[in-house]
Amino acid sequence: MSEKSAIEKIKEASDHLRGTLRDSLQDEITGAIREDDQAVIKFHGMYQQDDRDRREERAAKKLERLYSFMIRLRLPGGFLTPEQWIAVHDVAGENSTGVIKITSRQTLQLHGIIKSKIKPSIRSFSEAKLDSIATCGDINRNVLCSSHPKESPLHAEVFTYADKISQLLMPKTKAYYEIWLDEEPLLDKKEEEDPLYQDRYLPRKFKIAIAIPPNNDVDVFANDIGLIAVIEDQQLKGFNIAIGGGLSSTHGNPETYPRLATLIGFADSEEKTLKAVYEIATIQRDYGNRSDRKLARLKYTVDRLGVDWFKAELERRTGFVLEPIRPTPFTSRKDHFGWFKNEEGRWYYTAFVENGRILDEESLPLKSALLAVAHTGKANFRFTCNQNVIISDVSEADKTVIDNILDQYGIKQRTENSSAIRLNSMACVSLPTCPLALAEAQRYLPSLLDKIEGLLLQHALQKEEIIIRMTGCPNGCARSYAAEIGFVGTAPGKYNLQLGGDRVGQRLNKIYKENIGEEEILASLNSLFEAYAAERNPAESFGDFALRKQWV
Repeated sequence: MSEKSAIEKIKEASDHLRGTLRDSLQDEITGAIREDDQAVIKFHGMYQQDDRDRREERAAKKLERLYSFMIRLRLPGGFLTPEQWIAVHDVAGENSTGVIKITSRQTLQLHGIIKSKIKPSIRSFSEAKLDSIATCGDINRNVLCSSHPKESPLHAEVFTYADKISQLLMPKTKAYYEIWLDEEPLLDKKEEEDPLYQDRYLPRKFKIAIAIPPNNDVDVFANDIGLIAVIEDQQLKGFNIAIGGGLSSTHGNPETYPRLATLIGFADSEEKTLKAVYEIATIQRDYGNRSDRKLARLKYTVDRLGVDWFKAELERRTGFVLEPIRPTPFTSRKDHFGWFKNEEGRWYYTAFVENGRILDEESLPLKSALLAVAHTGKANFRFTCNQNVIISDVSEADKTVIDNILDQYGIKQRTENSSAIRLNSMACVSLPTCPLALAEAQRYLPSLLDKIEGLLLQHALQKEEIIIRMTGCPNGCARSYAAEIGFVGTAPGKYNLQLGGDRVGQRLNKIYKENIGEEEILASLNSLFEAYAAERNPAESFGDFALRKQWV
């Protein structure tokens, strides 16, 4: 058997994720925590980061790096009450950079929290009935679900599965409560024995999404487990189950690759669905690669052992046979911007949030607008997997009040005036805080889109809803490999240009040109758009056209 990776040894020696975090927090000599604790703290929903823009300046002054922490909340399905939004707003203003970031996994994260502010932040979250447990680390992450009730009259029923799965796969350890909330240590450690995670947890991160066809807004096939709701005769019949999705890869390592999940069958009840989800996790726990973290995701376990073997092992562990896959076609992958009313007469307004960054800018005081909405107490908040926010569950009587706020702060105008490609775009955090970033993403994509919009206008393509995504490295957080046009960072100012993904998230793109800068990106896209405008078939998407033309 291969030697376990260093992270595996840290997990096993961590005393159920306690590590030496208490000691690290008390060390006032450094803004960092101990090296092993940097792995442990991820399971508590945090990453240690530093401001990479200031590394050289601080090194010249012989100062340590400017360390801080990112905290990511656990929000199954991406839901907050107005009271919870106010709490997040206040913590962001008091303890972080002030920017609230909607992630591509339907939750919120705050950056720039210094070590001494972590516990106050988590206490404030806890008072609002929020936590950051299991949002990072080798564990089940935030569970996604189609965000908009417009998707189906049964949306609320499907939505409950996000929380059920989140609770089912929660770790049993009480470390989070002891370290951050000062609860008394357990006298009997048997109380936190964990039949799922044991003392080793999973080999790597584990992601689950729930989709309601025909809109694949959650990119369900990009997840370790994808559940696709089967709705017939206005009843939820169960879920198609897909396994082995994941988009991360490593430049120059052909053993790593993005992969879309494979459908393996249908489960016809809640009990069977939850049992299947649980046992897929146990198979990955037992058979996943624990020596090479680059090959540790479920997709590699599935490909190494085979889909047929995996399905048979799953059926052996669950004690039931999966039924044949039910037809669940997808026809779109987008957010529903503007006002929509659900079956119960409640209103929902989806506002565009470029790259998920909620802050007050001179041209758009978005953060103040959402706070004003929250203070009315008349709307909940839902977050989409495309980094936008839905002002939710508004009554007919209260709609005018909310609409006036959105008008007053310019939110409706910004959403309505944004181009089709901008509304469909997405970028990861990248620089200056992500330690893996090779190139810019969220700070650069808006200005690049300005120029791409000009090209589209030149070719009369400005209404085309082309999906464009950018990541600062090959790890795929903004799901750039599943875009019609993907930009994957390779070095400062350089990207792989990827083409050929489809409009609904069931086909990955491929490299068209490698390691190119803005000038070549724009020249390439200009030629591609010219051909698309002249030669496309009726209703043919750009991604389908790129494939038909054999550009990739």
